[in-house]
Amino acid sequence: MSGIKSWPQDERPREKLFKSGEHSLTNTELIAILLRTGAKGRSALDLARDILGRFGSFGKMSHTDIKQWGGLKGMGLAKIAQIRSALEIGRRFREEEAKDGRAVIGSSEEAAAILTPRMRHLRKEVFKGMFLDSGNKIIEIIEIQEGTVNRVNPAIREIFSKALEYFAVSIICFHNHPCGNPIPSQEDKEFTARLVEAGKIIQINILDHIIIGKRKYFSFLDNNLI
Repeated sequence: MSGIKSWPQDERPREKLFKSGEHSLTNTELIAILLRTGAKGRSALDLARDILGRFGSFGKMSHTDIKQWGGLKGMGLAKIAQIRSALEIGRRFREEEAKDGRAVIGSSEEAAAILTPRMRHLRKEVFKGMFLDSGNKIIEIIEIQEGTVNRVNPAIREIFSKALEYFAVSIICFHNHPCGNPIPSQEDKEFTARLVEAGKIIQINILDHIIIGKRKYFSFLDNNLI
């Protein structure tokens, strides 16, 4: 099979990117650019098609482990690392964009939109705090703790310690449910109640606790639980 270099220049992914912009590329072409080279008898585009055939989408490709890449011919550790790194950059971009732009949070929907892309595919429960100033502008977003596949138990003391460190006036808490169902457990409800009460004592407001599932999120505020 002929390699990409033998193709007309306008059809090569890299040349197409510079001529028409990255938005014009297919998912397969974007992956091919990351891979840079193919394998014996196969182009980078062939490998990219194999990857998308295996996982189906960038979302399903996220947070995979090395075993799930087994059997993809031509995909060594270096190429797998390139793909996984690029996916992580994409997830982090949304958070950094919100922080750098000092986004003002006016609803649970706006808050969830920032963290859902990165958190909905995590394989373990992770607890994050979004720290806000008096105008509800984002000061910082911090990962407080990583738990197990079905539990995360952050120390309330640590959450407020971070809030004081960043001179935050209020906090929106987040954690994910890897099972995909964002409905809070009784333990989630009890933890949130303790968190709210502790916040009252030190005068830091808990605006919301958002649980992120695969396709939906649950807001304690929207459901009158805060």
